[in-house]
Amino acid sequence: MNHSGKIGFIFLVLFLHSFCVFSEEGMWLPHLLKQLNEADMQAKGMKMTAEDIYSVNKGSLKDAVISFGGFCTGEIISNQGLILTNHHCGFRQIQYHSSVEKDYITHGFWAMTPNEELPCPGLTATFIVRIENVTDKILEGILGTTSEEVRQANIQKKIAEVGAEAIKNTHYDYVIRPFFYGNEYYMFITETFKDVRMVGAPPSSIGNFGKDSDNWMWPRHTGDFSLFRIYANAENKPAEYATTNVPFTPRHFFPINMETLKEGDFTMVFGFPGRTQQYLTSYAVKQLKENINPTRIEIRKIILDKWSENMRLSDEVRIKYAAKYAGKSNYYKKWQGENNGLVRLNTLVKKIEMENAFANKVAGNKELEKLLPDLKEHYLAIEKHTLAREVYSEAILSGIELLTLSNVFVQYLQLGPKADIQKLKSYIEKHFKDFDLKTDKKVALPLLNLYSKWNKDFLPTALKQKKIELLVNELYTQSAFTSKEKTLKLLSHIEKGNTSKIKKDPAYILAFEMANIYQNNIQPVCNQNEYKIELLSRKYIKALIENLPDYRKYYPDANGTLRVSYGIIDGYEPRDAVQYLPFTTFDGMMEKYIPNNEEFDLPPKMLELYQHKDYGPYADNGQLIICFAASNHTTGGNSGSPIINAKGHLIGLNFDRSWESTMSDIAYDATICRNIGVNIKYVLFVIDKFAGAGYLINEMKLVKEN
Repeated sequence: MNHSGKIGFIFLVLFLHSFCVFSEEGMWLPHLLKQLNEADMQAKGMKMTAEDIYSVNKGSLKDAVISFGGFCTGEIISNQGLILTNHHCGFRQIQYHSSVEKDYITHGFWAMTPNEELPCPGLTATFIVRIENVTDKILEGILGTTSEEVRQANIQKKIAEVGAEAIKNTHYDYVIRPFFYGNEYYMFITETFKDVRMVGAPPSSIGNFGKDSDNWMWPRHTGDFSLFRIYANAENKPAEYATTNVPFTPRHFFPINMETLKEGDFTMVFGFPGRTQQYLTSYAVKQLKENINPTRIEIRKIILDKWSENMRLSDEVRIKYAAKYAGKSNYYKKWQGENNGLVRLNTLVKKIEMENAFANKVAGNKELEKLLPDLKEHYLAIEKHTLAREVYSEAILSGIELLTLSNVFVQYLQLGPKADIQKLKSYIEKHFKDFDLKTDKKVALPLLNLYSKWNKDFLPTALKQKKIELLVNELYTQSAFTSKEKTLKLLSHIEKGNTSKIKKDPAYILAFEMANIYQNNIQPVCNQNEYKIELLSRKYIKALIENLPDYRKYYPDANGTLRVSYGIIDGYEPRDAVQYLPFTTFDGMMEKYIPNNEEFDLPPKMLELYQHKDYGPYADNGQLIICFAASNHTTGGNSGSPIINAKGHLIGLNFDRSWESTMSDIAYDATICRNIGVNIKYVLFVIDKFAGAGYLINEMKLVKEN
């Protein structure tokens, strides 16, 4: 058996060996469910087979799951290509189509006929056609003595060859991703549709009820959903937007559950989780907890506070910054919860205990006993530089928007003849559509102060020589990047080969020097050491599995590929003497309701429906369930994922985790980690009773067997 086949065999055996422990933990590859999970899932109440979930030869659940835009998950809920995903996943499209006159953010949007469905340029829906283990092919010819440079070159070459061969003479694409730090490789054959149109979205007072106060929290009462539709050509194949396109006919769509949900019911989440880091060493966790997360949190708090001040004063600014604010706020709160969770679980100590167990096990093995000391050495070598990178990224590249745009011009000029002028012009249009000069200036002063404090070893000349107040005034009065007209005029000079004006622009000068410092003094140190860390981590995880097979459950980290997680509907105890139930109701939402409050207001129609208890067929025993908590292991990217019952019917869609769960990317605890979903019957209630768009429900297959 060759090297790669042996590794795959070892991982499969160890999956099976460790499976009985921590059984609700893990994000599993769907094509391996038969070998690894089917028996356990059925023991927990699942009525399906693994082939019902993933099949290449017939329509299966995986054919109703899409990657929504590459950043969220969605599901198909009708035979006419109707997509259900989260409100926050569709929010950029809602914002894109909104204006002060047509404020879909505040009032919602519902296409009452197909002609009213709105095109969404650039939005895609991607299906997984099949998954294949290509480890043997990718690692063919690679030996233990192969240098890392040769190894990586061979791997990239093999990926291109294997992928190209797999999609030859098809309209498909491929993605080949490493698993377990490059010990295994899997290929995902994909089909991407480019004509996706917006069908419906509730007002933010429903779709984002609770906003920042409730984000990452349980109990929750958020109707976090939106509706889109896939269009295809006459042959049901992907096509660019055209009025002649027709609704897509899927291989499978989810039937809608109309039965009453109960605590303890089996649940499954099917989607595209983005990134987890379950196998970080104690050195990495320490840096994250003590340096990186606190830095990110402080920077984002400044940005959010300043943005919020101006958003409250102006509807125009509110609409411009709504999506950006939501994006910043999301991880601002997540990182706080993550740090709290790492402390609560005593994660650092547990990591050290596992590392000590590993060190004791491999003592005397000269190659393996060096792994952890070498990893520690490289983490310590980049401690200052990773912090500087975070400050540069958070404060400059995505914080002060004037400098963000300036940096785009720095990159453009560095590209020279390869630069894409049309792409830059499109970026300028997009930038200024959602930019407010006064708001950005408010952010600049405190962020440049923080940059100077934290990056003392990496300061540009302007921050060394000028008072920051004077520098900020200079930037926002003298730079061409303060308006679209001035920026385009500057670009016209560049198009003619004249770069003298931009090289005198104060924002460009500052961005240029900051970029040079980053590229020459920060990035190389990070890259060099992180390259070594990646190599050592590959060897470490392999050695860990082989030497401590019973210490924990081993499963591949999330990496944006299709995964299954499963658990049950379940409450939890977040702290002493506090118990959370697994369901929330309309009654609970009314307890939170505050008239005219930015976060907890409700539309008059919702108040009327509540007053008359006009819930239609969507209530259970007189109560309208809004959200539920379950023990599925999820992360970012799972937003919009279908939550499926034991029979493969849609019971809700995933949209969040509890605050106590945010550390689950690094350390999972089944007693407290909970994903949060919106009840599908509440979604139908809003579509039907609130929006009057019952025609959409006529497309769906509603199932009530009891």
